Amino acid sequence: MQMSGSSGRRKQKLKWSKLYTFVCLRPHAADSEPGQGVLGHPGFSRFVFCNEPHVHKRKPHKYPNNYVSTTKYNVLTFLPRALFEQFRRVANLYFLLAAALSVTRFAPFNPVTVIVPLVFVVGSSMLKEAVEDWRRFLQDRNLNSRKVKVHVGNGLFVQKSWESLLVGDVVKVTKNEYFPSDLLLLSSSYEDGLCYVETMNLDGETNLKAKKSLESTLDLDEDAEFGGFRATIRCEDPNPSLYTFVGNFERETECYPLSPCQVLLRDSKLQNTDYVYGVVIFSGPDTKAVRNSTICPSKRSRVERKMDHVIYLLFAMMILISLISAIGSASFTGYESYKRWYLRLHDNVDILFNPKESISSGFVQFVRSLVLYGYLIPISLYVSIEIVKVLQAMLMNKDLHMYDKETGKAVETRTSNLNEELGQVEIILSDKTGTLTCNQMEFRKCSIEGISYGGEGTQVDLAASRRMNVYVERYRYSLDGSDSTGRSIEMLDLSTAEVDTEKEVLAFHQGTEDAKTGTPRISNPSKEYVIKGFNFRDDRLMDKMWIYRSNVSDMVMFFKVMALCHTGIPVEENENGKFKYEAESPEEVSFLTAAQEFGFRFYQRTQSTMVLQELDPSSRLEVKREYALLNLLEFTSSRKRMSVIVRNEDGEVILLCKGADDVIFDRLADNGRTYQQATAIHLSNYAEDGLRTMVFAYKKVGMSDYEHWSTVFADAKANIGPEREALLENVSEMIEKDLFLLGAVAVEDRLQKGVPECIDKLAQTGLKIWLLTGDKKETAINIGFSCSLLRHDMKQLHLCLSEESQKNHQAKDAKKEVLLQLSTYEEMTTENKKNGIPCALALDGKALEVSLSNDVRDHFFTTAMKCDVVICCRISPKQKALMARMVKKHSGKTILAIGDGANDVGMIQEADIGIGISGMEGMQAVMASDFSLPQFRFLERLLIVHGHWCYKRISNMILYFVYKNIVFGLTLFYYNAFTGFSGQDLFDDWYMVMFNVLLTSLPVLSLGVLEQDVSADVCLQFPALYQEGQRNICFSWKRIVGWISNGILASLTVFGLSISIMSSAAFDREGNLADIQHIGTVTYTCIIWTVNCQIALIISHFTWISHFLIWGSILCWYLFLYLYGMLPPRYSRDVFHLFVDEIGPAQMYWIVTLFVVVASLLPYYTYTVIQRSFFPRDDHVIQEMKSSGRDVSDTRMWLREQEKSKQLAQTGYTARVDAKIRYLREQMHLKKKTILLSLTNSPMYKTVMQKDSTPLS
Repeated sequence: MQMSGSSGRRKQKLKWSKLYTFVCLRPHAADSEPGQGVLGHPGFSRFVFCNEPHVHKRKPHKYPNNYVSTTKYNVLTFLPRALFEQFRRVANLYFLLAAALSVTRFAPFNPVTVIVPLVFVVGSSMLKEAVEDWRRFLQDRNLNSRKVKVHVGNGLFVQKSWESLLVGDVVKVTKNEYFPSDLLLLSSSYEDGLCYVETMNLDGETNLKAKKSLESTLDLDEDAEFGGFRATIRCEDPNPSLYTFVGNFERETECYPLSPCQVLLRDSKLQNTDYVYGVVIFSGPDTKAVRNSTICPSKRSRVERKMDHVIYLLFAMMILISLISAIGSASFTGYESYKRWYLRLHDNVDILFNPKESISSGFVQFVRSLVLYGYLIPISLYVSIEIVKVLQAMLMNKDLHMYDKETGKAVETRTSNLNEELGQVEIILSDKTGTLTCNQMEFRKCSIEGISYGGEGTQVDLAASRRMNVYVERYRYSLDGSDSTGRSIEMLDLSTAEVDTEKEVLAFHQGTEDAKTGTPRISNPSKEYVIKGFNFRDDRLMDKMWIYRSNVSDMVMFFKVMALCHTGIPVEENENGKFKYEAESPEEVSFLTAAQEFGFRFYQRTQSTMVLQELDPSSRLEVKREYALLNLLEFTSSRKRMSVIVRNEDGEVILLCKGADDVIFDRLADNGRTYQQATAIHLSNYAEDGLRTMVFAYKKVGMSDYEHWSTVFADAKANIGPEREALLENVSEMIEKDLFLLGAVAVEDRLQKGVPECIDKLAQTGLKIWLLTGDKKETAINIGFSCSLLRHDMKQLHLCLSEESQKNHQAKDAKKEVLLQLSTYEEMTTENKKNGIPCALALDGKALEVSLSNDVRDHFFTTAMKCDVVICCRISPKQKALMARMVKKHSGKTILAIGDGANDVGMIQEADIGIGISGMEGMQAVMASDFSLPQFRFLERLLIVHGHWCYKRISNMILYFVYKNIVFGLTLFYYNAFTGFSGQDLFDDWYMVMFNVLLTSLPVLSLGVLEQDVSADVCLQFPALYQEGQRNICFSWKRIVGWISNGILASLTVFGLSISIMSSAAFDREGNLADIQHIGTVTYTCIIWTVNCQIALIISHFTWISHFLIWGSILCWYLFLYLYGMLPPRYSRDVFHLFVDEIGPAQMYWIVTLFVVVASLLPYYTYTVIQRSFFPRDDHVIQEMKSSGRDVSDTRMWLREQEKSKQLAQTGYTARVDAKIRYLREQMHLKKKTILLSLTNSPMYKTVMQKDSTPLS
């Protein structure tokens, strides 16, 4: 039977259940299913009436529809929740109080000048929240509006949106579609109800899962069959457990037990199956995928939370000076009123100045002062930050360096609240599959008969050789002078081409050469292969060259294991006559593709046969050979191996086996270990290169032995009791022994472009990366090596439970075991840290569950935080979210989580910053994220460049706001004290309004949006600059207090000099003295100049926009003063023609402005000079080098500064190369000693030395 794409329905006739032995395809007995006895009890009370969705629209069996939402608000909750978000900011809460007080007669200002800014600030922030949540709503709508075929009656299926599905609906899902809700599998396009499901979105695993329907529903294989279909399902209530399901299926008075193997979960994908029918059992918020998600939290950055404390400090300062003003006013009213009789306070009793009730007057003055000194609290700070963050987000979104041409996608800032948080990340929690890798397996290398084939040296090896200026070669010689024997040993050959250059040896692990023939080991680099899943380079095997090797029979058997030991199906033949394959795991697809390239094309499969088009070494022709498929012993996580038993055309029964190295090595025959030592070395090298490895072995089975074993195996397979799997395992052990080793293969779970380079840069910033994956530990560790998270000299600590603890299910024993391991590892990590030895901690989901329990948690995180890398394997989405929450809580550091699937949503939401990869696993991660990236590599620029910039911009912006408001607000206090605490304001009401609204707000935008302490290229060249954010240097309490002090000093200078100069001399040529309007305007002018010139001193990166906004703001003040003075006196009042007729023509006005501004800025300028000269920060040094051109003229110094970024990094590509160089130097030293020792012990050397020592006669 031809298994090509044109075979259509014939392909579906395969009954895969006849081939498998384990997992979902075993027969079920009612009493063998755990948990069946709990149906009907609490937690197991759900009823589903199949094909009767109308029953579930009303009680008692009413369940939610399939609508899913990730928004923070809805129409009813937006106003209260958004207002709560705004008024939990202490500044907004204060200004709400001030607005309420402004309508009383105690207020010193017009109520409009207080209320309008508050409404503008709060309204702007709420509008921003609404826009961002609207975007989430639109993405939810796109997901909920996906279409699926739903049965509407009489065997008719129509397209309906996902959100309209109800429990009980029967749906038809076709190949490559996602399941819209949790379904019970009824039937599939295969006759025996089997289907393949990809659960990458749920658990991150790339291998396909086999699901099988009950035999009682196999008749429901066409649309028309569902017209009269009715059944009832009794099952567990909604819960987040992905791997368990308990229920019964009742149809026509018969009851059948259900298991997880009949359940198709939402967000998983149908693969390798044309279609399936299923009935909805859980919908919308009840589905397991949604239950594994967490409520979208409201996130605030650390800088913003600290800013609240700064506001508290300013609020305390305001209360203090208000209290001083109240006490001063009460004292003046009570004791000074008689001395100052001309004020006539006793005649015109005012509640603010009542000598008889001085305490009451003081209290009223306190309330008035709270409003008057409100300018200490920067109300416009929040709205300015909101505007700046939106503009920052727009610039990030438009960054062409973070645009992926292949997918046409760019970075998307889904919430701008956390821009500055990007600059303070210390730990990254990363998913593996789809985030670091491409979900594509490639065949890279293999070891056959103890000889390694394929590929050049790794990038780490090549980089090490370049840096050491050496040419390195590895040759393989055997003890008897020939190659291709298992007794071969490796000899290191040192090139001596240059006498003055020390040549060292670098192992090209994969490349070997026939020492006698000089056959090239690797292919011509210019000869590229473009075959998906096949990235192999070695001319010794390609183009049929392997037939000229010695001992070809073992090579043929090696390729047969690759071509026959699998579950794959050929599905499509291209114009070149080559097939594409589908299989349970992507590794198998890569093996089949490689076998095809080596001349063993698998092209047909029936229920009992497998057909190869294979290359015959003797005739050098391709021949068709048919193999009878007798048994398939499948791969499981416990077995760690897979075997097929076939019979060839000569009647020989052959067992072909592949599996993990330790499992296969333990099952080798004594005479089958010929290549074991060499293969083990190659496996170690492959693993260090980050490749997944698998060992191939075989044995020939006598017919009588096979028949006996087959009988025992059939009896075990027919068992339906709970001991069935144990019996099958024992029977498999009987035949899977005394194997003959053939070799090993290495495949690469291909990393996304730029992942190692990105991780290298992130490591140099001081970031730690924790890998959280649902994959097995071996796979995760291989990827750790591949992306340079791990290196060969790193101490690996494995935290796991023993098999005995897992079987006994005793929590107490498990905790005791984990605590014992943790105590040992804690001591080990402490000692290794002192000695500079990096450590990596690896653990699985069961060990993690114990480690996160209350009495183990502290010990676990103490150990984990001391490790350079943490790898968590086999963990569920819920555990990922819990891990993110616990790491954030126990470390106190900023946590970033990045993932691409629905299984990462909880982790993304729990972390301080959540990043979704807009890859191939749907949009769930993106929809729940704060930022989305096309690929992982763009995280480098997002953090090191934009994160660094945003952190420094927002920090400097907040400090500048504090500074300018203190300068402005304290002048009001000084004047109040100067006037006897009268509560009088120094400035016109509209001066007060314009200060924050127009005259000082625009330059802040240039600081917050355009400022760059160093360029993007320099940020990437000096990743250590990122540590300023991690250490919070720019927004520390030291800097905050420093800027507050600077503001106090500047306000004293401005007010003191203005008052002393203006009040002691004539203001104009006519000898007139300055009144309050003159003094107020002059002081206000000095403040405007001072704060705008101060921001000019802060900015390092000037653009025309910066100049326009800074100097334009000062110009706006004069323009406003002119226009305001030109208004009729009814509106301009005391300011009428003030600028044109009075202060403008006065030279004193301009002289005082210049003198006061210079004096007020002098302290900051002096401090900056001292700091940059004697105590410079890293960015100061780099700025000086860049501005002086020393990055070009003195490249050695520039490079030396760059190297400082790499000194402390223990992970990443650079650290791995450094470790490789250290290893090579050690090997070189040992080789020199060996050569010297062999030389001194040689007879020739002794003869020469004897001649030299013989005295001349």
